[in-house]
Amino acid sequence: MQEIDSTYAQSDHKAPRRTSLLRRFVAVYYVLLVLLLMALIPPYISVNRFQRRIATSISESLGRPVHLDHVTLNLLPLPGFTLENLVVSEDPAFGSEPVIRANSVHARLRVSSLWSRRVEFSTISFTEPSINLVHLANGKWNLESILLQAAHIDAAPTAQKSAGTAPRFPYVEATGARVNLKLGDEKIPLSLTDASFALWLPNPQEWHLRIEAHPARTDTSASDTGTVRVEGTLARAPSLNEVPINLEGEWRDAPLGEATRVLLGHDAGIRGEMTLSAKIHGTMGDSRVQAHLQLNAVRRAEFVPEHPLAIDLECLATVNGAFRSFSGIHCSWPPAALSNSPILVLTGAVPDVVRPASATVSLDTQGIGAGTIVDWLHVASDRVPADVSAEGSVTGRLAYSPEVEAGSPGDGAQWNGLIRATGLSLQSKQTGLAPMTIGDILLRASEQASQPISHVLHGRKQVVSGSAGETLLLEPTSLALGGKDPASIDGRFDASGYTLHLTGMVVLSRLIALGAAMPQFGDGLKDVLPTNRATGPIRVDLTATRLWGGTQVWQDNLSHPVVSRPKRSVR
Repeated sequence: MQEIDSTYAQSDHKAPRRTSLLRRFVAVYYVLLVLLLMALIPPYISVNRFQRRIATSISESLGRPVHLDHVTLNLLPLPGFTLENLVVSEDPAFGSEPVIRANSVHARLRVSSLWSRRVEFSTISFTEPSINLVHLANGKWNLESILLQAAHIDAAPTAQKSAGTAPRFPYVEATGARVNLKLGDEKIPLSLTDASFALWLPNPQEWHLRIEAHPARTDTSASDTGTVRVEGTLARAPSLNEVPINLEGEWRDAPLGEATRVLLGHDAGIRGEMTLSAKIHGTMGDSRVQAHLQLNAVRRAEFVPEHPLAIDLECLATVNGAFRSFSGIHCSWPPAALSNSPILVLTGAVPDVVRPASATVSLDTQGIGAGTIVDWLHVASDRVPADVSAEGSVTGRLAYSPEVEAGSPGDGAQWNGLIRATGLSLQSKQTGLAPMTIGDILLRASEQASQPISHVLHGRKQVVSGSAGETLLLEPTSLALGGKDPASIDGRFDASGYTLHLTGMVVLSRLIALGAAMPQFGDGLKDVLPTNRATGPIRVDLTATRLWGGTQVWQDNLSHPVVSRPKRSVR
């Protein structure tokens, strides 16, 4: 009897286990069946009848006409729609080219919203869209109406777990995007490529955005241009100028050569690494900007100096009119936080960024050491001997005034101010230049029309006309070149080139040593100096001319005759 009871007990224990396994098998079967149906059925379900409703919904959100070619339902991995060839039309006032074009857009549904009357999307993903930012001459942006349209639509935060009275704002993202910039109907060569974009609503009153892209220029072969990253918030407001903004941006890992290709359209011939960062806080119509520019290992492309240049520049400014103008610009090198007395201070304003010629600029220095300027020369040219040293300081101010309307008094841009160098001396053992005293240098901006430069090159006389308001005059400066009285040099610099005039008593060997220590001054000098003069001082009257980018030519105004020395009789 006990054995029979044991047998029944074992069979009763196995029965529930078999039932449990069967139930699990059936559950797995149904899950797999549902997944299989979700994968196979969507192609046979026509959702094109929802295409017009989806396009209308997007159009009402953006305030622009929207067109779609096709809509596909996806059930895996999560329910959603794929929109093909999405086109957001432009406001005719900004042109005919679409503001947004994307070959593929995937909109993922919030599963919890499927049991409610209102369908919500959790994410909207754009793949390789093309976006056009248009700025008109009247200061209007094409995205202004889209931003204001979104500001009038009630939305709940993107991360809100449960549905509320207002629909939850989706997480909008884009990959591989291209952002083009247009001024009116003209598309400028600057653009952002391979851009990643994200936009979401952290609270009902503001959006958070993040952009990361590579700057590019279509009219150059610029590559490896670094990365631009912008992140911050935009809040709701009744007008664009009142939109509160809090943004931080950075352009990093940008080689200077490629950065100049992007900014200027050509390689400026300088090398080094650039990092530019900025913070903007305020409103679109009136905000405060703090920018920081760092340039490391700056040098010319042709050679590597012993000590490359490092620049650390900080700028403050006020931005007005949706980034239309800049006022109160104040830049210091080094930053005020690092030095109580910056080497250089630049101030100014840009009333209209579309018209750079409208800018006003002032450059001030309270004292740059002459040795620092020589260090800059070593970076700018490999011809300056390494052991050249200088003493003294440079102070002054130069200011640039913009052009005025044609026909009014004072037409043309003008430079004003003066630069003064005091306590100067120069020496170089390598070139044989013993310490030479230089009188105070005064470089003054002249408002009078500059005179044409007569330049003799290869026996042919070239004349380049001067222009008004662009002349810098070098006042007569004394040079201790070995004569009883110092020699004197003066000159003039303008947009076409410069002239220098050297007169007085000089010792030729000392003048030649000066030309070797400052090669740009000495170019072509030996060609006009007499070779049969004694070591004592002689009187010279020399004029040098150079067109920018050309060859310097010296002329001997005294035309020293060649004197033949009597030959000694050979005994």
